[in-house]
Amino acid sequence: MKKIYLILASLILMLVFSPSIRAQEWNTGLDIYSSYVWRGTKFGSGPAFQPSVEFSAAGFAIGAWGSFNASTDEAAEADLYASYGFNLGENASLAITLTDYYFPGSSWLEGDSHYIEPMLTFGIGSFSLTGAYMMNSGDGDIYLEAGFSAGAIDLFLGGGDGAYTVDGKFNVCNIGIGTSKEIKITDLFSLPFSGAAILNPSSEQFYVVVGISL
Repeated sequence: MKKIYLILASLILMLVFSPSIRAQEWNTGLDIYSSYVWRGTKFGSGPAFQPSVEFSAAGFAIGAWGSFNASTDEAAEADLYASYGFNLGENASLAITLTDYYFPGSSWLEGDSHYIEPMLTFGIGSFSLTGAYMMNSGDGDIYLEAGFSAGAIDLFLGGGDGAYTVDGKFNVCNIGIGTSKEIKITDLFSLPFSGAAILNPSSEQFYVVVGISL
């Protein structure tokens, strides 16, 4: 666990202070969703506020992302991540992401409070393929997802094992269709809206979520 944090700290120092890296950029944001649904599973109840902060430069990105429910049924989450994207040419790309999932309430300094996940995402044209492996969740949970974008419509199909399914066996757990649009508020300001309908065949649950991005 300590080695991972040392690697993240080294990447941050290299990106922030290296004079040879151009186009450095800081970004912050806040998404507000009617509920928090991740990979076919709903967490907590009530609206979810999801803040983020990210530093990016020359294909690298390092950031923090969280989700906090506006109800007594809290499902707090505060994650750290680092990623690097490769341009493979011919509308193809590859992204490598390492995420540290942490759920407030337990000690952040305790190794058992963290779940570490490496993830690969390959994209070509409108298609994408994602593979993720939760390293320290029992025997390790695998999640695979295929996506397709057609204009403003996004389609996705995901499956996993372990915590992703009711019986722990590999099964489809995340089928959905999503869309997004910008609502013009003034001549200088538009508000991005997004929404999705999601079916989890493993848990036999269906969700509809909508959100705005600030």
